[in-house]
Amino acid sequence: MLRLFALASLLLITLSQSNVRASPCLSFDVDFNLYAFGFNGKDWNAGTQDVWATATNATDITTAGRPPFDGENTTCYLAQYFNAIYVLNGDAKNPSSVYIYDAGSKSWSKQATTPGSFDYSSFDTILDHDTNVFYALSKGAMYSLNMDTLKVARSGAIPWNLVQKPDLLQNYNPVMALAQNHIHFLNVGNDGPGKARIFVIHYSYLQPEVQSYTGEKVFPAAYGQATSFFKQSGVQEEFAFIPDDFSGTYVINVENNSTRTLPPPRVKDTKSSYVAGITSLVQLDSIGAVSFLPYVPGDSSANANATWTSIKGLPVVALYKSGSSTSNNPHVNGTGVPGNTDTSHSSSGGVLRSAAISSAMTRAARTPQTAMGYTSS
Repeated sequence: MLRLFALASLLLITLSQSNVRASPCLSFDVDFNLYAFGFNGKDWNAGTQDVWATATNATDITTAGRPPFDGENTTCYLAQYFNAIYVLNGDAKNPSSVYIYDAGSKSWSKQATTPGSFDYSSFDTILDHDTNVFYALSKGAMYSLNMDTLKVARSGAIPWNLVQKPDLLQNYNPVMALAQNHIHFLNVGNDGPGKARIFVIHYSYLQPEVQSYTGEKVFPAAYGQATSFFKQSGVQEEFAFIPDDFSGTYVINVENNSTRTLPPPRVKDTKSSYVAGITSLVQLDSIGAVSFLPYVPGDSSANANATWTSIKGLPVVALYKSGSSTSNNPHVNGTGVPGNTDTSHSSSGGVLRSAAISSAMTRAARTPQTAMGYTSS
């Protein structure tokens, strides 16, 4: 009994000292190697799809100058023309800084920005393929950040500029997807299923017409996550949408305005993030396990038989995202992709709170090494 309380006390001390929480992110480089940043204080290169699909161990690429990956919602973006990966919200102490990973030289630098009225605590964004400009929607206003040709930070700050206040819903929770240098806003108002509003980047113009998409099953009017499929060269023409109802994985083609429906992720976790390559859609769930769905553009037969598979070559990171919920996560109820199965998430973010202590004590009595095994980057 004394040992049990000693373990629980140590757990409380450890958690109280662990104010930094892991907030990893995924990205591809120009050769479509999969990068996993911020995994227990380390960064990894899992290789190309043919490598990580066979569970080969990833390569440790951790080096100096990296962000701490402790931001509230860290996100990574590939600048395909420059083989650079940009990290937003990767540093809780410097939220306005953009970290740049030069995948060619395998080095980091930190770019200062001047946010102006842009709010880093509440936004969604895309990185436009051709202009290399971030477009972000924050509290009803659209802002831009021009990354120019940067793959190494320059001296002096670059500004976030107010573009316009697009005619979308007030208090709209954005779902933004990029294709053909257009931003597609999903789940806007009463537009209904299979609809999107389109912002034309090169003309800074929100089309007044609502765009419709066909398909045997169109995507629902729901909040969710979207990410664009790359091509070997040129702009993206398709994006994936994973709604919070997990009714499917929807691939929208903007060339013919069609919708293809693929299986939803096995880990039905609304706090997951996603990244797409050319022939894969990758999920990072909110307790740090990574899985992928193969996708072959234009091949209906292959896509009909596609299944989600765990990427076992990457280490699972203990991850506690703000607002994460375990109620629908297969890791918690023992099904789905293997991972950290003894986790509890705090609705206030950060670390395990007092509500989880009784279950933590139970775990400590059963398997002390599991109860004490959570770390942060």
